[in-house]
Amino acid sequence: MVKYVEVPVGPQHPALHEPIMLRVRLDGEVVEGVDIVTGYNHRGVEKLGEKNSWVRDIYIFSRICGICNAVHAQTYTQGVEKLMGVEPPLRAKYIRTIVMELERIHSHMLINAVMAEAIGFDTLFMLIMRDRERVMHLKEIVTGQRVHADIHMIGGVKRDLRPETAEKVLRVLDYIEARLRYYKKVFEEDYTIRKRLEGVGKISKQEALKHSLVGPVLRASGVPSDVRVDDPYSAYDELKPNIVVRHEGDSLARMLLRWDEALESVRLIRDAIKNMPKGNPVPKAIKRAAGKGEVFSRVEAPRGELIYHIVSTGGPKPYRVKVRTPSFNNIVNSGFAYIGERLADVPVILTSFDPCISCTERVLVVDEKRGLRKWVPFMALSRGEIRVT
Repeated sequence: MVKYVEVPVGPQHPALHEPIMLRVRLDGEVVEGVDIVTGYNHRGVEKLGEKNSWVRDIYIFSRICGICNAVHAQTYTQGVEKLMGVEPPLRAKYIRTIVMELERIHSHMLINAVMAEAIGFDTLFMLIMRDRERVMHLKEIVTGQRVHADIHMIGGVKRDLRPETAEKVLRVLDYIEARLRYYKKVFEEDYTIRKRLEGVGKISKQEALKHSLVGPVLRASGVPSDVRVDDPYSAYDELKPNIVVRHEGDSLARMLLRWDEALESVRLIRDAIKNMPKGNPVPKAIKRAAGKGEVFSRVEAPRGELIYHIVSTGGPKPYRVKVRTPSFNNIVNSGFAYIGERLADVPVILTSFDPCISCTERVLVVDEKRGLRKWVPFMALSRGEIRVT
């Protein structure tokens, strides 16, 4: 007699519009185990990085993710600048920070809207997405583009922030802040939202640390860890972000924490504009070659700690750029959070992690001695079944 029934959730659209499959083992309606299957969305981004120049790679790596493209560009660019011995002007650092915080706001609004959709609250989904358009408009007037910012350059940014643009950003932020506070109140008080999210997918502080979770998932379990504070970059050493922490560790806490972080981003943007240093943030010339060396670069993306390991053997393009995204940790290592919950809670828990599937799909194992190459799933790597040397 078979005790468990296996239900495949995915690979298409279990909660988000990206391919991932959760093999859910059920005892009745209760989840007894989950196998997380990735590997449906590999694009070969890291390999492309080896074949293109230092400058072109800014655009390649920023397209790992359409939502948090500016932070990918930031992580890569600041690593390359360190390799080349280039220090961007302080004004450029402030402008980069403004763009990244606008990105954090719209990313957090997006996943909260998706959560509303996942639990059947379609009206709330549409309202949040409507107001998110205001943030996308601000990103467009600051960078010139609505989705992909593409404002980073080696040694600075492509365009300055004009006074009239800064004034408009401040005006629109007043409206955005009011809406963020309203939506936070809805998530706190609405009966349906609390019934579906509260106490669901609880992760203790010890579990979050043990499984190397990052970002809002980690902070919602009571761990005050944020790269902007722990290892400041751009203008964060001067703007001093406050780390938002909650201690409930459930799906509701993860969503509420994102509303609070979006409000903190509003404050950071205002402070950055009001304290913007003078000078020219656009470099007159771009350095196009790097010497031998390697750097380790990290930032706090909307989903958590984003890491780039960049290796140069000298010349006009990198030897290797290895990317470790926050979703890699939060998706692959989170199977334990579903156990004991009900099948209907699986999409809710997955959504609360704010997973970016396209961010994670980039592993190629090469045996250089025998000239062998093979694709392997992340789970095989995480279980130690395949060793990468």
